[in-house]
Amino acid sequence: MSTHVPNVSSRLSLGFSCVGHTYSHLFAPTFFVVALLLEAEFNLTHGEVVSLIVAGNVLFGVGAPVAGWIADRWSASGMIAVYFFGVGAGMVLTGLAQSPFQLMMFLTLTGIFGSIYHPVGFAWLVSQVEKRGAALGLNGVFGTVGPSVAALSAGVLTDAINWRAAFIVPGALVFLTGVAFLALRQRGVIHDASIERVAEHTASKRDVMRTILVLAVTMLCTGLIYQTTSAALPKVFSERLADFAGEGVFGIGAMVAMVYVVAGAVQLIAGRMCDTHSLKLIYMLAFVSQVPFLFLAAQFGGGGLMFAALVLVSANQAALPVENTLIARYAPKDWRALAFGLKFILAFGVSSLGVLLEGKVYDLTGGFYWLFIVLACIATVGLVVGWLLPSERKVQAQPAE
Repeated sequence: MSTHVPNVSSRLSLGFSCVGHTYSHLFAPTFFVVALLLEAEFNLTHGEVVSLIVAGNVLFGVGAPVAGWIADRWSASGMIAVYFFGVGAGMVLTGLAQSPFQLMMFLTLTGIFGSIYHPVGFAWLVSQVEKRGAALGLNGVFGTVGPSVAALSAGVLTDAINWRAAFIVPGALVFLTGVAFLALRQRGVIHDASIERVAEHTASKRDVMRTILVLAVTMLCTGLIYQTTSAALPKVFSERLADFAGEGVFGIGAMVAMVYVVAGAVQLIAGRMCDTHSLKLIYMLAFVSQVPFLFLAAQFGGGGLMFAALVLVSANQAALPVENTLIARYAPKDWRALAFGLKFILAFGVSSLGVLLEGKVYDLTGGFYWLFIVLACIATVGLVVGWLLPSERKVQAQPAE
């Protein structure tokens, strides 16, 4: 009987890790759809409304290494429980906010608790699976589905009830997931992994440092493009695809959801490729695919804009399992959660400035042309710097514990 426990625990860990990844990407995309209505309700410009989430987005990234450090020294599964309860409560409170200041405060609170997931959830997952690329790719799909679920549910709940329900309903669901997770943890069905299921790879200090320095730049580029396009898509669709969207925000939410569903499928393929193909090659393809379609998105409307959005968002998401596999490969086991946390300072903390960039550029120019041009330049920087990643060779592996 006991021989089945590790398998059950591993499967449940994968399941909760995947669901948790979806939840981590609910609050910001929900806000960006709801923001279309908040401009009129609070008499604010588009830039002023989106600025309300900037502090939450920054702490979503900056808080990650702290959460990772605590998980490395206390308990990864314990931190995941705290994550579910904190994000759920934060979203419910956001739905109850009565002023822009309260909105900002509760979005910030949600961002603080949301910062737990990426460093802890990823480190917890890679410690229990053998095919890390495939697992991270599958997990990444659930993360990419988060904006799809958020955009679609925000559109449905806002049109059917009001914008507050768009936060309260999913927030309650996240909280209840925490109750189920904690109950399983208390029974010992879910627990922290005690051994590594994958052999540790050895690499020269030079290659490790080179990889770290390259990823510091490329992950910032990936994060900036992700954060900026997440904020921009609902607004740009509402302006350039109005004939397709119809009235209300449901149509816009559905189109944004479709973009991220396709991106999730592409990310799953990229994750599987990470186990069998050159990580550097996949990474380069992800950046080179973004550049031309960001230029096209600057100019197109209608079907051309939708196609460009599908490709550029999918390519951006395809880079993520590569980055996570590289971190899992090079980071020492006992510091892995902290290493993932440091990644998300760049991917979500510093790159949250992309939300401010989106709002400021729109308020100044009244459109999105120059925003997409800037993003194309950022993708070009990522492509050039990513080429400096060390060439992959057969690496000696040390046996797992």
